[in-house]
Formats: sequence, C-alpha cells, structure tokens
Amino acid sequence: MALQDIIVHIDNSNSCQKRLKAAIALAQTHQAHITGVYNIPPAYLPRYAAAEIPFDIRKKEAEAAAEQAKKAGKIFQETVDREGLRSEWRVSEGDFVTNLCIHARYTDLMVLGQHDERDSNDSDFAPDDVILRCGRPVLLVPFIGPQETLGKRVMVAWNGAREAVRAVNDALPILQKADKVEVVTVNIKTDGNSDNQIPGVDIAHHLARHGVNATASAMEGVNINIGDTLLSHASDMSADLVIMGAYGHSRLRELIMGGATRSLLHQMTIPVLMSH
Repeated sequence: MALQDIIVHIDNSNSCQKRLKAAIALAQTHQAHITGVYNIPPAYLPRYAAAEIPFDIRKKEAEAAAEQAKKAGKIFQETVDREGLRSEWRVSEGDFVTNLCIHARYTDLMVLGQHDERDSNDSDFAPDDVILRCGRPVLLVPFIGPQETLGKRVMVAWNGAREAVRAVNDALPILQKADKVEVVTVNIKTDGNSDNQIPGVDIAHHLARHGVNATASAMEGVNINIGDTLLSHASDMSADLVIMGAYGHSRLRELIMGGATRSLLHQMTIPVLMSH
C-alpha cells in the first residue's frame, strides 16, 4: 500500500495555504501526485429573484467567480511547481459536497480545511459531510495553530470499531514513516479474546509488524468527554497528527456525528486524518 495520489481542496480563504502546505508535505514525503480542486458554488436564487436580475449582472458575477478560481489556480500551480511536484488543477461547478465526493473517488487521500466561520472567503460547506460520504480517508487541517511537521509524532485514537480499523489501515503509509506512534484508548476495556491487559496493544503489535514504531496507552476520561481527553493527550505528547475513525451517518443532508468525532472536528488544533 502506498500514498501516491493526493487531492487538496483549494479556495480563496486565509487558511488555504496552510492546508496546501500540509498536502505538499505529504506529497514530498511519499513522492505523490497532487491535485488541486476548486469548486464554484451554484448561485442559489429564488425563482422570482432570478427573473428580475439582469443578464449582464449575472454574467459579471459568473466572470468574477471564474476570476477567483483562476487566481487560486495560479497560486496553487506556482507553489507546487516551486516544490517540483507532479500536479493537476481542476475546477468544478455545483454543490461542494457532491463534487468533492466525486473527486475523492480517484485519490488515496483528500485534504480539506476546517471550516472558519470568521472568514468570509471560506468555502460554505461542512467538511463533516464529505468525511462521512466520500468513502476515502480525509485529512482535515485546522485553520489555527502552528504546524511545523506532519506525521512525525502520531496519535491513533483507538476503540476497536470498524471505523477505527479503517482509519488505521488507510493511514498505514503515513504511520510507517512516523518517528513515534502512540495508540490511545479512553475508557475502553480489554477485548475478552485478548491476553493483553492494555486496550490497544493488539493493534500496536499489528502496526509493529508493518514496521511502525508503535506503543499503546490506556486513559480514563473523568468529568470531560472523550474528544477533549484525546485532544489534551495529543497536546501532551506534542502530536502533529491524529488518526481516528469518523463515527456517524448522513441522511438526506441531515448530519449526525458521534460525540468524540464532533469534538475533534470543532476544537482541533492539529491535523486529523479520519475515515468512515
């Protein structure tokens, strides 16, 4: 298994360069191809309003959107060319989540940015929805916090569920290149079929057989939720990446996320790789 194809969502937000930097770092480490994807959202107008807006105004709005895409594409191409990476630039139009999920079908990893409500240029879609629908691992990069390294000190949030298994497997190429990997469980009892007394030891042993420098530790969350406990421990170990399963489901555009997943998505200060 190898990480050979990376897609990064590009927009005109203040934090876009941060997620592009993360995607480039992974592409360099794994000698991967990188694709920048820019999406022009549809103009949502009531029927009565659409009829009243003159054609030339709508044309100017479309031209302005195309110009923004061109500007973002120029920055992307100049940046990846400077790093000597194999690359591609794509522009799509329509619903963000639908289009990003289509692009995700043809990649090993999709890189998205955490939504920043304070930035008017931030794309208006929920990364949560892409994570649950795209069928591929997603690296979510926070809009705040310094990020000097990526994938050197990794925390794996483990509970033995299918989503966690999927996340660990999807992240294996990254874990194999990490200096330190710690498998962390919170309020989890040992598997009755295991001889180990610490939850997470079995998956740590499995990772070790793949050449991963992995250890396991068990924690108890007291008076705080699991998401906060995981974030606190990630900070304590100076982790530069968290690997975890994304729990929940999305039906008819109504998103339902698990508690720990929701906490990390909204309070994260380091990148989180999630699989569903």
